[in-house]
Formats: sequence, C-alpha cells, structure tokens
Amino acid sequence: MRLLDPLFTSDRMREIFSDASRLQRMLDFEAALARSLERVGIAAQSSVAPIESQCHSKLFSNDTLARAAALAGNLAIPLVKELTARVANSDDKAAGFVHLGATSQDVIDTGMVLQLRDAFDDTQRELARFSTTLQKLTSAHRQTLLAGRTWLQQASPVTLGLKFAGWLDAAERHRERFTETRRRAEVLPFGGAAGTLAALGNNGPRVAEFLATDLNLALPDISWHAQRDRFAEVATTYGLLAGTLGKIARDISLMSQTEIGELAEPAAPGRGGSSTLPHKRNPVGCSVILAAAIRVPNLVSTMLAAMVQEHERGLGGWHAEWETLPEICMLTAGALSHLIQVLDGLEIHEEAMTRNLNSTRGLLMAEAVSMALAKALGKMSAHQLVERASHQAIDSGKSFRDVLAGETEISKYLSAGEIDSLLDPKNYTGAAQAMIDRVLNSSKKRS
Repeated sequence: MRLLDPLFTSDRMREIFSDASRLQRMLDFEAALARSLERVGIAAQSSVAPIESQCHSKLFSNDTLARAAALAGNLAIPLVKELTARVANSDDKAAGFVHLGATSQDVIDTGMVLQLRDAFDDTQRELARFSTTLQKLTSAHRQTLLAGRTWLQQASPVTLGLKFAGWLDAAERHRERFTETRRRAEVLPFGGAAGTLAALGNNGPRVAEFLATDLNLALPDISWHAQRDRFAEVATTYGLLAGTLGKIARDISLMSQTEIGELAEPAAPGRGGSSTLPHKRNPVGCSVILAAAIRVPNLVSTMLAAMVQEHERGLGGWHAEWETLPEICMLTAGALSHLIQVLDGLEIHEEAMTRNLNSTRGLLMAEAVSMALAKALGKMSAHQLVERASHQAIDSGKSFRDVLAGETEISKYLSAGEIDSLLDPKNYTGAAQAMIDRVLNSSKKRS
C-alpha cells in the first residue's frame, strides 16, 4: 500500500487496479484463449490444463516483469514469454499454443476491460448507496428552510431538501450513464497483429466468439485496437461523476464555514484536526473530494488526447492510457467513498440556517415583495421601487419590513399583514415540494 492510497482511493478500487490484479486479468485472457483454441480444434485438449495451471499472478515476479517491460515497450511481451517458458517446463507441445493468434494489445486491453468490469460493479454499488442516503436526507429535510445562494450571495429561500434533491437527481443520471457506458465498454478487444486475426486463418471469428463467451464480454463487429472511444467514454463517465462529487463537496464545505455553520462533517477521533490550531475542525472529506475533482479532468483530457492513434495500432497514445484510466477510476471511487461517509454522518444545524435566513433582516424576501407589487405596478416599476427600498434598508440599518411599511407608495398596495406574509420565507419556496416529489419518485423507481 502506498502512503496516500487510503486518503485518495477506496480499498476495493485499489485492489481492482493493483499490479497483481492487472497481471491476473491478463493471464485470465491467456487461459481463456487456450480454452477457445481447444474448442475450435486448433489446440489439443491436453494443452489447456498446462496453460491454465501457470495463469496465476502469484507465480510471476513483478520486479522482473517491470524491468523487462521497460525494454520491451509493454508488459505483455515479457509476461507471455515467461508464461510460455513455464508451460514448456511441463508440456512443450502445450507451450506452442500460448498466446496463439493474439498480440500484446489483445492481452493488455482485455485485461483492462476485465478490470473495468470489476470497477463498474463497485462504482454502481457505491452509487446505489449514495442514492439511498440522499433519498433519506431529501425526505427528512424537504421542509427545512435555507437561504438559497447565487454568486455566493443570499438570493431567495429554498429548502435543504431541495438542495439534497438536486444532488440526488444528478446521482441518478450518473447511475444511468454507468449502465450505458459499461454496455459499450465491456467488449472483447481481440484482433491479432493488425486487427484481422489472420494468424488464425478461417478460425479467427470462431475463436473470438468462444473467447468473448468465455470471458463474458460482448463480441464486437470489428477489432478496435486503434478506436479508443470505449476507454475514453469510461474516462469521461468517471470524470462527470467526479465533477458532481466536487460540486457537492464545495457546497458542504462552504456551508461548514465558521461564519455560516449550517453543516458539519461527522466528528470522529483524529478527524479534521489541525497540527497547530487546537480548535480547528476541518472538512477533510470535502478536501479529498475536491482534490479528486481537480485532478480527474486533466486525466480525462489525457484519455481524450490518446484517442488520436495511428493506423491499425497506435504508438504512444495506447501507452498513455495504462496508468491514466485506472487513476481516474481510483480517484473518483475514493471521492465517492468519502462523500458517502460525510453524508452518512452529516451534522445539520437548522438553528444556523434560521439565523442566516434572518441575517439580512428581511432583504432575502425582496423578490417576493417585488412580484406582489408587480400585479399593480408592472414588473419593472415594482422592481425599481423594491430595489430603492432595499438600498434604504441597507444604508439606514433598518429592517426591510420597517422600510416597506414606511413607504407610502408600497403601503398603498400592500397591507401590514400582507407584508408580514411576504417576508415569511416559508411562503416563498415555489415549486420546491413538487420538484422534490418528482426526484424522489424517479429515484425510488430505479432503486
């Protein structure tokens, strides 16, 4: 384990993209290829067991393969060479069928697809947990009043449940994206040296079919060595999720500021402390999520740039994917894990929300007053009148209610009771409840 792994990724995703898993998934391809060659009649039945017996990552030295890969240009070449030698030690004839008809990219890309399938499973499980947590928060706080903020300034009232519903709605779109993306990504990348499977003669398509079935992958219409949209789509799908997680973390961290105090991350021994300030309670979960949201877009850009590959198999672009795509998955998984932990124990300070709602002494409700006056004065005239009253309240230090009540032009149209009603935040949340209902209903149907 690297020192920062527990901070920036999850245990499961680190396991999926570990060196041992990378090797094992490549070896899974080789074992499946041997079985497919036997089923088509190219390889003898007796050759399968000797090959399968050597397709275990624990039998190989990572250091030896790593040093050899630096000379060979990819990991598959030394891996296949050593696998062949190992099989030959017990069955020289079987060794002749190791990697038959395949090329290095088939091994590496298929291994990556198999790793991605595990990553998709994990991410979709975590997204389901994320969705369930947000459903509960949305339902519990659908009526909890909160100052809506635009351009980091108070705008008009919303509810905390509406904010949670917005996060939930985005989470559900990500669940749909992952379902769609994995359908296009879990496809066998097998084409041989130049994508034609020529080394297998007329048996190439049948070997590919058996191989896809064995590995439980879809069979493509054509090999896709140099068409990298599948992997790029995976990167962008994870990148979009990372962006949403970052947006949520930004909201939570802003609402956790000392002067705001509306939310706080869960308290736990050793969590969020400072090395020098004893009183600090830092939003450490949000910091990790935001770090991922900063790092991932640049990695996604690398994957998009790597799509421009030459002819039938690329030079350099393919290599650029090997560490980049796993890092995208791991960083996003880490951010998602941290956010679930934050939300599971999120501290919600409703008294602070009420205090902040009242901090402008009624100015938060200026639009409500303007809309009521617009019925008699027209929108522009009403806006200008309320804007003038707002500035007067700010300059004089008076409450907005007192200024409104003292304006003859306003009191002609609005009684004291009507002004009080207009200045009550709970009367101006618009379609918030209907929107919450729609989001919750859609989410629960999917669950």
